[in-house]
Amino acid sequence: MTADKNTPSDAERPNDDEQPEATAASGSPESAASTTADAADEAGAADEVGAQDVPVETEPLTEADAALLDLAAVDLVSEMRSDMLRAQAELVNFRTRVERDRVANRESVIAEVIRSLLPALDDLTRAEKHGDLEGSPLELVAAKIRGAFERYGLRSVGEKGEVFDPHFHEAVVQLPTAGATEQTVADVIDPGYALGERLIRAAKVAVSVPE
Repeated sequence: MTADKNTPSDAERPNDDEQPEATAASGSPESAASTTADAADEAGAADEVGAQDVPVETEPLTEADAALLDLAAVDLVSEMRSDMLRAQAELVNFRTRVERDRVANRESVIAEVIRSLLPALDDLTRAEKHGDLEGSPLELVAAKIRGAFERYGLRSVGEKGEVFDPHFHEAVVQLPTAGATEQTVADVIDPGYALGERLIRAAKVAVSVPE
């Protein structure tokens, strides 16, 4: 068979292994543009880092500025100290009020309990005046009740011969008396009682008055 003249020989055929290398060496326009952009970004980043490393020069404080800062610091410390002292004073006042209210509430409760027992104490006092308690077990009971009340600060109010005081005495009867110059207690009908400065019950008394 005769070889075709138009068919190139093996020496004239292009080498397939060399074509990719040539293409890679030449490169496309898109890859070149990407490389240029990356280089620009790296250059910009380097400029920013360099700008950050450059120290910023500041002007030194003048004596007037330094004095002004010192004065502001002193004023701030003084204000904080005043606030602290004010808070301490408010805390002390709060504790004082709480303690005062606690004592007042305690006295109020004790006064109510004693007031509810006063009728029984009045009966024992009348029986004692008539001699009905002498030598009986009730005499010891009356003494124990009075002792318990006295431990809480209970005291009797109203004595014969003392000046009449409307704050502690309730005038049940007025007796015109010759020679009397002022109103005085002529007789105690029912004794009064006070717990400390708190009046639980006023004394019922007969009062001598000038004629």
